[in-house]
Amino acid sequence: MGIVLGLAAALLYGSSDFAGGVASRHLGSLRVTVIGATVATVLAWAVLFASNGPGPSVHAVAWGLASGLAGGAGTLVLYRGLARGQMSVVGPVSAVGAALVPVAAGVALGERPGPLVVAGVVVALPAIVLVAANGPVSGWARGSASGSARGLLGGGLPEGVAAGLAFGILFIGLAQAGRDDGLWPVASEQTGALLVTLAAVVRARPSLRGPARAAVLPVLAGATGMAATVAYFYATHFSLLAIAAVLVSLYPGVTVLLARVLLHERLRPAQRVGLGLCALAVAAIALN
Repeated sequence: MGIVLGLAAALLYGSSDFAGGVASRHLGSLRVTVIGATVATVLAWAVLFASNGPGPSVHAVAWGLASGLAGGAGTLVLYRGLARGQMSVVGPVSAVGAALVPVAAGVALGERPGPLVVAGVVVALPAIVLVAANGPVSGWARGSASGSARGLLGGGLPEGVAAGLAFGILFIGLAQAGRDDGLWPVASEQTGALLVTLAAVVRARPSLRGPARAAVLPVLAGATGMAATVAYFYATHFSLLAIAAVLVSLYPGVTVLLARVLLHERLRPAQRVGLGLCALAVAAIALN
C-alpha cells in the first residue's frame, strides 16, 4: 500500500507541476502559487473537518507547520533560481535533494532498507536528474525543470541545494507528524506554506487581477498538489520514509510525460534513459 500511495503522490505532484507550469507562462509564477496555495489550504481544512477524525495534538500541528514553512520557503528559493534562467540546474538538484535528505534522515532514525530498496534508491537519484534536466515545463511547487542545457555545476546550484533541503524537510516533517491525528498535519502543512506565500506577496505586491477563466489551471494545480500531499502523508504510514520519499520524488517524470502527450514536447535521449531508470527503481523497491 505504501508503494501505491507513494506512486500516486508522484503522479499527482507531477500533474500539479504541469498545470502550474503551464499557467505560469501566462499568469506569472507568484500569482499561480497564491491561487494554488489558497485552494490547497481551503481543501485541506474542508477534508479535515469532513473526515470527523481525532482532534489535534501539539506534536502533529507543530510538525505540520514546520514542514509547510519549509516547503513554502523552498518554493520561493526555487523560483529565485528559476528566475535566473538556470532551470536545468535548479530543478534536478532540488528533486534529488528532496529524495536524498529524507533517505539520510530515515537511516539516521534507524531505518534499514533492504538491498533491493538500496538499489532502487541508487538508481532513482540519477533517474531524477536525467528526467528533470532540460524538461519542458517549469514546476510551480517542487521543481519540475525546463530551459537551456547547462551542467549541474552552473549557476543556480545554491538555490537548487537550498530548495532540495527545504523540500526534504517537508517530507521528513510530514512523516514525523505521526498517524494518530488524522489530517491535522496536512492541514497545518498547507497553512504554513500559504503563510510563506502570502508573506512573499506582501513583499512583492504583484497584481493578482485577471479573468476568472485564467484561474482554472492554478486551481487544478492546487487541488492536485493537496491530494498529492495527502497521498504522501499516508504513504509514510505504510512504508519507510526512505521508500516514500524516493517514490514521490519521481514526480518530474510525470510532468515530462504529460508535456509529451498534451503539449507534444519531444523527449530528449537523456530523458528517455531517465524514464527507463525510474521504472527500474520502482520495480526494485516494489520487489523488496
